[in-house]
Formats: sequence, C-alpha cells, structure tokens
Amino acid sequence: MWAFLDINLLLLMYSVLLYSYFSSAVPSPLHSTSCRLQGQFNLNGIHKAGDAVLGGLFHINFFSSFHDLSFTSEPQQPTCNSFDILGFRQAQTMAFAIDEINRNSNLLPNVTLGYSLYDNCGALFVGFSGALSLASGLEEQFILDKTCVGTPPVLGILGDSTSTRSIAISTVLGLYRLPMVSYFATCSCLSDRKKFPSFFRTIPSDAFQVRAMIQILRRFGWTWAGLLVSNDDYGLHAARSFQSDLAQSGGGCLAYLEVLPWGKDPAELRRIVDLMKKSTARVVIVFAQPRHMINLMEEVVRQNVTGLQWMASESWTTGTVLQTPHLMPYLSGTLGIAIRRGEIPGLRDFLIRIRPDIQHNNRYGNNMVNQFWEYTFQCRFAPPPAGWVEAGRELCTGQEDLESVETELLDISNLRPEYNVYKAVYALAYALDDMLHCVPGRGPFSGHSCASLQRLELWQLVYYLEKVNFTTPFGDQLSFDENGDALPIYDIMNWFGLPDGGTKVENVGEVKESDKGEELTLDEDKIFWNFDSKQPPRSVCSESCPPGTRIARKKGQPECCFDCIPCSEGNISNETDSMDCTGCPEDFWSSPQRDHCVPKKTEFLSYQEPLGICLTAITFLGTFISAVVLGIFIYHRSTPIVRANNSELSFQLLISLKLCFLCSLLFIGRPRMWTCQMRHAAFGISFVLCVSCILVKTMVVLAVFKASKPGGGASLKWFGAVQQRGTVVVLTSIQAAICTAWLVSASPAPHKNTQYHNDKIVYECVVGSTVGFAVLLGYIGLLAILSFLLAFMARNLPDNFNEAKFITFSMLIFCAVWVAFVPAYISSPGKYADAVEVFAILASSFGLLVALFGPKCYIILLRPERNTKKAIMGRGIES
Repeated sequence: MWAFLDINLLLLMYSVLLYSYFSSAVPSPLHSTSCRLQGQFNLNGIHKAGDAVLGGLFHINFFSSFHDLSFTSEPQQPTCNSFDILGFRQAQTMAFAIDEINRNSNLLPNVTLGYSLYDNCGALFVGFSGALSLASGLEEQFILDKTCVGTPPVLGILGDSTSTRSIAISTVLGLYRLPMVSYFATCSCLSDRKKFPSFFRTIPSDAFQVRAMIQILRRFGWTWAGLLVSNDDYGLHAARSFQSDLAQSGGGCLAYLEVLPWGKDPAELRRIVDLMKKSTARVVIVFAQPRHMINLMEEVVRQNVTGLQWMASESWTTGTVLQTPHLMPYLSGTLGIAIRRGEIPGLRDFLIRIRPDIQHNNRYGNNMVNQFWEYTFQCRFAPPPAGWVEAGRELCTGQEDLESVETELLDISNLRPEYNVYKAVYALAYALDDMLHCVPGRGPFSGHSCASLQRLELWQLVYYLEKVNFTTPFGDQLSFDENGDALPIYDIMNWFGLPDGGTKVENVGEVKESDKGEELTLDEDKIFWNFDSKQPPRSVCSESCPPGTRIARKKGQPECCFDCIPCSEGNISNETDSMDCTGCPEDFWSSPQRDHCVPKKTEFLSYQEPLGICLTAITFLGTFISAVVLGIFIYHRSTPIVRANNSELSFQLLISLKLCFLCSLLFIGRPRMWTCQMRHAAFGISFVLCVSCILVKTMVVLAVFKASKPGGGASLKWFGAVQQRGTVVVLTSIQAAICTAWLVSASPAPHKNTQYHNDKIVYECVVGSTVGFAVLLGYIGLLAILSFLLAFMARNLPDNFNEAKFITFSMLIFCAVWVAFVPAYISSPGKYADAVEVFAILASSFGLLVALFGPKCYIILLRPERNTKKAIMGRGIES
C-alpha cells in the first residue's frame, strides 16, 4: 500500500510531480501564456476567497484506503472515513482566526485573508497531495502575467499534524521557500534549518519535550526507566534524542528501549510486555501515537501488569481514546507532557454558527463541513449510490441546532492543538502585516526594497516570519528562534480515575524555557499516585550510595547499576553517589562513617593519662624522699655515721638523685623543641653527676683502706676534698661536652610519627644523632661499670668501711636496669618508649637511693644507739 512506501521513493515521485505542477506555470512556445493545472486530486476541503490565502492540512478522517495501482490507468482517489471531530475543530479554529483577523482593523487593515483547508486523512499520500494542490493553485485555470509572477496561490501552509508528513512535505516545499507552520509536528529533526529552511512550528520540538521528561525524572529521583517509542519519525527521533540527553545530563539510565509495532502484532506486543513485567524499572516512558498505545494496553490488560508509573508524551497525554474505565486501573496516575492549553475568546460562538453548504456537496463526504453535519446528526445530504441500502438516515436540512446535541466540537475547555493553530495563523498574519508596513527605500532586501503582495516572492515572507514577535490574548509570547521553533512551554498533566468510571486529567505544573534554562514547576500535592503508598514510586537499578561509599560499576550493565563500596581508611566521600573516595590531609583521618575528615588523634605521654599521672607521682615521691634523706643527713651531719660516709659526697649524691628524679618530668607532656633538647642532656648530666659521686666515693673508700695499712698514708693526699670535688666536676664536664656537641651537630627535635598508627599522630622526640645518644649512654655505663668493679673489689673491707658493699649492690641494680632498658626502649613504640625511659630513670634512681641511704637512715632514725663512734669502731674490731 502507498502509505507504507519508502519515504525516499515518495519524495522522489512527489518532487517530479511538483516540478511538473510548477513548470506548467512557465510560458513556453508550445503553450499559451495561461498556466494550467495538470490535474486535480479532488480532495476533501473547505475554502474561502481572499486577497491572500492561507492553506491548511488537518486530520479530519482517521483512515484511508487506497486502490491497487495498475499503471495502465489514472489512479483512483483514496477513500477517507471515520470522521475525527477534534481534527475538524482544529480546522475550524483556523477559519475562526482568519475571520477574527479580517475583523481586526489594526492587523492587515486593507487585506482580506482567505483559506483553503484540506483533509489529510491521516495518510502521507493524501497530505502530500493536499500540499501540492495548495502550492500550485486550486482553479482549473489561473492567469499570470508574461513572467508568471503574481500573488501565489497560498502564502503559507498550516500543517501538517504529524512529523512524518511534515518532513516529507517541507522537504519539497522548502525548495521553493513556501512557509510552512506546523501546529503538531514535534520531531527535533525539523529544527535542521539546512534541510527545512522555511519550516516553523508553534509546538515545542521533541528535543525540549525530552528535556522536560528528564527534568521530571530527576525531580522524583527516577534513574531507571523503560522507553517505548512508535516506529515512525516521531518515535525514533525521540528515542535518539532521549538517549543522548539522558547520557549528557547523567540523570539516569534506560532499562530497556523497545519500538512498538505498527499494528497488532500479538507476539511482539507479548514480548514487550513480558520485558516490562520482568524489569525492575517502575517508570515507563512512551513516545507514541494513541493507536500504538491502544494495542499495547490491550496486552497490558490481558497480562494484568500493574504497579507501573506511566509517563506520556504530548501525542497521547490528552488522548480521550485511552481514557476508558477498563484502562484506568493501569493508566491512572499517569504523568504526561501536554501542549500548552490556551483560551480563544469567541471560538464557541463561531463554531455554533457553522452551517453546511448543501449546494456545494455534490458528492458524499466531499465537503468536511457537510461531513461533520452528517456525523453529528446522523443524516445525509444526497441520496446514497444505487444499490446502497441505509435505513434510519434522513436528509439534512442544514438548519439543525448544534446546541441541541452533545458534541465535542463545542467543548472549548481544553484547547491545546487548537491554541497552536490559532497562534500559527496569527504568526503568518503578523509576518504579512510587517511586510506590508515596509517603507520603500528602507526595506530589508537588496537596494533597501520592500516586498509587495502583487509581486511577492515567498522567501521574503519567510524573512518576516523569522522576526515575528507578539503576545496572544491569553498572555503567551510567540516568537521563533533561528531554527524556526517557538518559545517552548508545556503543561504537566496527571490522570486519575473518578468513582463513576470517568477520567480526570488535571494540570499539575508546567515546564518552560527561560534565561535560566528549563524551569519545572510542579504542585506535588495535587498529583495522584496509583500506588498503595500514595507516594511516588522508587525506580532505580541500584540505590544511591550514601556518603562514605563510592560507586563500583557492575561489568556489562548500565551505569545506573552498581555496588556501593565503603571508602578505605583515610579516604572519604562526602557526597551521595560519589565516584571516587578522596584522601584526607596529612594531619586528618577519616571518620568512622568515612564521610568527613577529622583531626588525627595525638598520642604522647601526657600528664592527663593514668600512666603519665603514675610516673609523675612516682617522680615527685622520689624527689620528696631524696629531699627528706638530704634533710636527715644535714640535720645529723655531726653524727659519726654521716661523717664516716663522707658527708660532702653524700650531700652531692642526694642532690644529683633529686635531679635524676626531676629530669624524668621532661619526658612527660607534648614534646617541644626545648624539652626534646633538654631531656637527654639533663638526664645524661644528672646521672653522670650521680655516678661520678659514687665512683669518687668508692675510690675514697679504697684509699682509706690502703692508708690504714703500713706505708699507705701517702695515697690519701690524692683524695682530699678539693680533689674529690674536682674529679666530680671533670667527669661531669665530659658529659656536658658530649651533650653540647650532640645538640650542636644533630639536635633532638619533636616529630609527628604516623608509622605506628595511620589514624594517630604519635608525638615523639627523635634523637637526631644516634651516635650522640649512644655516646651519652655509653659514658654513663662506663662510669657505672667502673664504679661497680671498684666497689666489688672493696666488698670484703672491714665493717667500718663496708660502704663498698652498698655501692656494689646499688651499681648492680643500676646496671641491671639500664641493660634491660636498651631492648625495651628499642621495641617500644611511641609514648611507651618515653615511659620505658622514665621507668628506667626512676628505677635506677630509687635503686641508688635505697641501696646507699636506706641502711644509714635506718640507723639514724631507728637505731640511734648504733650511731656512735664507739659502735662504729666496735664493729670494726669485732670483724
């Protein structure tokens, strides 16, 4: 059938046919100067004469039947039937707008507009035939001057009502720059100015409709949807545009994309509905004509597929053919994009005054007004053909009362395509008015010339049509962009069933183009959701990944299908659906939820923690005991036991022990530069001072013992008070020199250590120079070992000089503590290394204090009878 021929073949055939039409108007020596039509299509239409005529193509009948082509005789005309009263109302809206313009003294005051309106029967062949008839002229003969110029048969054409027919017609008529303004063709492909240079439209293109759909998807968080499209230019271009815009916006993914069959293909429809049932997508978007939806919904009802949120394109959002009680359980709650509704004052009064032309109706159904009358009143104007029996239909009088019957024609509460028709007529009228107001010498054309109605070239009207800018009585502004598209605006509609089985389609918002981009306005409280929860459904392939996680794509699946992987330690994501986790700065760490960075915990031996409190308390206890012992020795300095144990060295030793206890405080608290530098220096010098006193004391004990033997008195002159003090000072000065060299060459410094714990900052003092630290400890160890050896040699001296035993024992404790300290210090991390060092200091200090001064304090305080010179000498004699 011709309706299904390849579009390219049709365009080629019609281009040749159109060429023959227009070439017939060119003078030739073989013909007269009269331009004659090659033939007529004898189409269904209505006409009104005028100084300038506008053409129109409307869908008045639903179906067309074509006769077989024999190519041996002239093809018969197609037969159109199934009257569409809505298409008829659109055609009458054009007639009303022209009538209103003719009565307007401010618009085209000296020009009467006429019209020629044709029925396209919903078929490409018929619509194209109508366009050719409008472009080439309607009369059997029309006279032009010798150059075949003059007022064209029509100045512009309104139509067509579908994208496919508009593409075919505009492709050819665009070659002659014949303006064509569509009120219903939405294919975004028609915005290509190179292919369609004279095409305009008052309905937004699919490109904007697609963006509007995506806005709604994003508004409700629907990232997982199915897309169904019709198998025509409208559906296929919408599918491409939808996929492209969805990918660019990142607003979601398509669970499936299916092309609906032309007719009732049960197997294909069953496959598509099965896919819809199995899919996890709860939202279904449909770019299709109502007839395609009817076939689909029959299968949906058969399989009882519920729980879907339908989204309708403008082609079926307001289609009453789908608003039936048996479909409402499935389609109720549908959200749809609808053509902008407008109000046209006076249209109803105009429609009531419509009367048939009985005289013109020589053939049944030839005049669309008469056809409407027959459809409405179930009557006829002419006798039926011979042999055709039809009972119950009387002849029409033409005086029947329209208001006495129920007809959709008079329902002007929801004018949508009609409003676009109305705007399209006014766009052409304003363009023509602007052209006729051109001042000669100031025109936009070559030589500043103007166009005239008598010598009009159609491309000149296209120029003015591109610059049209006016406001309708309804308050909407109309102008065309560089692609011939009007300022886009759509209404958002919502379906819900009424208790009586009816359907209500309510306006719940709008989406329009503005300086800020697409603006979506929705009154969500008015939206009916066909779900038990009465809330918008969830339609996602994978739930959003919360902060603290990142998206991990599933191999081989759309990008909306993913897993949520928690961020690793030290990394965060603070946004929903984050693609990557970001690392925290150096001094920060991830929170337990991995959604923000928090300062790392700082760790050092603090005065506030239990370990630090205990060590501090022990430090002050040792210092206090040393002070008490020093006080006791000072108070009892004249007693024999104090004097016999070299009181001056004992005083120096007690003071150095107090310093040893107090130096441990430098190891507690947040490390700072001065504490790091002072702690080891104070520790090293204090202990060298302490051990030096013990060493000198041991040497004095040995010298006194040697002096008690014959010939040994000369050795005492080397161990007088001055020599003792000098020895201690010299030995201590060596340690001070070591510390100074260490601090100058590689000073200890505070350091933030993150090697032990990633989520903690361990504040510690790095020694700077390991050699310096080793020399400091080695020097203390050398003195301690020397003291131990000397004391060990003198351990068997007489009891009155038995100080050597206490020194031996104290040095044994001291060395044992510090030998154990080295491996413990090396293996202890962070603050525990400081704690080990403090413990070693305190343990060795207490060992010296108790071993050296414990027995003496015991005698002084508890056995004063033994603190006499006689008692001390007596012990020596007895031994």
